[in-house]
Amino acid sequence: MEPGLTLDLDALETSFDAVAPRGDELMDVFYTRLFEAAPAVRPLFPQDMRKQKTMLLGALVLLRKSLRDLEAIVPKLRELGARHVAYGAQPEHYPVVGAVLIASLAEVAGDAWSPRFEHAWTTAYGIVAATMLAGAAEVEPARLAA
Repeated sequence: MEPGLTLDLDALETSFDAVAPRGDELMDVFYTRLFEAAPAVRPLFPQDMRKQKTMLLGALVLLRKSLRDLEAIVPKLRELGARHVAYGAQPEHYPVVGAVLIASLAEVAGDAWSPRFEHAWTTAYGIVAATMLAGAAEVEPARLAA
């Protein structure tokens, strides 16, 4: 994690716990919004999205459980970023995914959402995306050399 960057752990935990019981709805909202915002990424995903939705929700749950010790999941996030290179993910996809994820959390949370949550998730997503992109960058030179 970047030195000096602090996460609002209470805001992240409270907001995620508020939407967690509606995880299936969150995944539906997220992917609907993602494919509307970035239709070019749709071909990167399978037609049947059930497994994909389960995997993303599982990753979010892991993140939630690991918030108080993010260093412990850095290797997993880097590995995830490396795997996403093979899926066709590009660095420019990450900001779109982040914005859509946060908007989806806000939509599902409804009146329970607050600017504090928005800020907390923006910061947390920035850390996660940077870590995944670092993992992706380790793969790219090898891929280009092949």
